[in-house]
Amino acid sequence: MATPEFDLIIKNLRVVRPQGNVVHESDIAIKEGKFARIAPGLDVKRAKAVQDGRGLLAFPGVVDAHMHAGIYSPLAEDAVTESQAAAMGGVTSSLNYFRTGQYYLNKGGPYKKFFPEVLKISKDKFHVDYGYHLAPMDGTHIKEIPELIARHGVSSFKIFMFYGSHGLHGASDSQKQFLMIGEDERYDYAHFEFIMRGVQAAREMLPDKAHQISLSLHCETAEIMTAYTKIVEKDKSLKGLAAYSASRPQHSEGLAVFIASYLANETALPNINLLHLSSRKAVQAAMMMADVFPHIDFRREVTIGHLVLDISSKAAWMAKVNPPIRPREDVEFLWEALLDGELDWVVSDHACCRHEMKMPKQYGNNIWMAKSGFGGTEYLLPALISEGTKRGMDYHHMARLTSFNPAQRFGLNHKGDIAEGFDADLALVDPAKTWTIHAKDSPSTQGYTPFEGIELSARVEQTWLRGHLIYDQAKGIVGKPIGQYLHRPTA
Repeated sequence: MATPEFDLIIKNLRVVRPQGNVVHESDIAIKEGKFARIAPGLDVKRAKAVQDGRGLLAFPGVVDAHMHAGIYSPLAEDAVTESQAAAMGGVTSSLNYFRTGQYYLNKGGPYKKFFPEVLKISKDKFHVDYGYHLAPMDGTHIKEIPELIARHGVSSFKIFMFYGSHGLHGASDSQKQFLMIGEDERYDYAHFEFIMRGVQAAREMLPDKAHQISLSLHCETAEIMTAYTKIVEKDKSLKGLAAYSASRPQHSEGLAVFIASYLANETALPNINLLHLSSRKAVQAAMMMADVFPHIDFRREVTIGHLVLDISSKAAWMAKVNPPIRPREDVEFLWEALLDGELDWVVSDHACCRHEMKMPKQYGNNIWMAKSGFGGTEYLLPALISEGTKRGMDYHHMARLTSFNPAQRFGLNHKGDIAEGFDADLALVDPAKTWTIHAKDSPSTQGYTPFEGIELSARVEQTWLRGHLIYDQAKGIVGKPIGQYLHRPTA
């Protein structure tokens, strides 16, 4: 008997590709972790194993391009549990923002010492493939950018624009201590300019990789937020999420977008990612800058939290995040921008913050004392399908937003599509399965979720990573961690 041609054939699927406008009924053949054939009527005798896809939608595995493994819990723990949560949501690639300073590994120093430790801790712990974006916090880090790209495959970098005089959770006057940078260092607009010059210099040194080397920015303006926080804290008419949103006003985002864009033009850096835009003013500012600087390739990001939650959410302090959850009118504007193609990808900004860390008991329900950030990677795809379907978004657009666009931007050239030769990453989805979000059902160790009680109309039934089943809705997480480090740009 001849040796079977394929390792696996999954029959009876409805395949969703990022391009096109038709969902095709098809079978998928997998060999050595890659898609080998996508066609209807494949002969089951050609495969070592066969599975019935039961007519489920086959989405490309989700590329959650904005996560924070290891921010509030040890990386060795988060890598396991939060990647399990990712797998539950159809995520097969996790890109995590990481930096020196408080939180994360709680140490400073050069990345040549810091990042190998990150990679050592990460090895054999992620259930999904994983990579890192890094933030140059001081001058030494800027000098290390070319080596980080060439040696470690880190092709994307980040600036936290509000860190200069505002803390992670609110007003702060101890930035040197928080960021763990030297007394002669400043984390300010000049430093942001020098980061941009450093990234552009690296692009010029590595021309074959340049188109997939980019800089991401968290756009909020520290000075405005600090001033408004003082005003809002005294205004007893505002509470909870409404107060926090007012303390970090929408025009703070818009102004930061203007500043970031002008600096990008000044430094001739063409690849700019504007992260988690949360408001009408932020998106409008981003679109204005795209018109003013057409030679800059701006990409605009939104999170599933900002698309689903608003300031009236019962989650209250549990939904505290930066930038803040906004009023419903901002949420609906984000959806309009998404449907109009003005936003490029949707992410979770997953930052597992356990209850005892998020809000220590002695602070009650004081929004100002709560930590910023929450998890949600497990709800990214099903929530986008549920809410997007209501608004007329087609599946192909969803696949671009969750897989293809971030994969292409961040150098994952063998991910983001269901095509021959690509990694066999799949999220098999039942688009007509109604279920209710409960934190207790998630592998995440967070223990609560701001999405608690929200009813969704689509559910991920299975997740496949490079041809291996890693999640099954009936069984939970399947097997040991097999996630591989994503050295980017990939071949």
